[in-house]
Amino acid sequence: MKHRKNPTWLAALGAAVALLANGAVHAQDVATAKISVNGMVCAFCAQGIEKRLTALPESGPMYINLSRKVVAVQPKTGMTLNVDKLKREIQEAGYEVTAVEMVPKTVATLREEYRARK
Repeated sequence: MKHRKNPTWLAALGAAVALLANGAVHAQDVATAKISVNGMVCAFCAQGIEKRLTALPESGPMYINLSRKVVAVQPKTGMTLNVDKLKREIQEAGYEVTAVEMVPKTVATLREEYRARK
């Protein structure tokens, strides 16, 4: 399998692993927004959502799974996410938010769980 270089993804993963390894953040202390999005069907869709959510000051590491139509957003350290603001940004981008769940997991953990289910 050929790996593509993605510095944003690597930086986010590295930061999450370092924080967890150092005990600075425990997975159960993280409140990651797991958002189900209807209408997100291609990489261009995902990119548009990612761009809007990344612009929010509280948005930290992010993971988008097109096949499951899920966007996961973890807050930056010391910040909390405003779920209504996340939903509004996705809706203003032209997509329907069908569910939002706050989960006590990091984005890196969610990414690995989705990969394991393939």
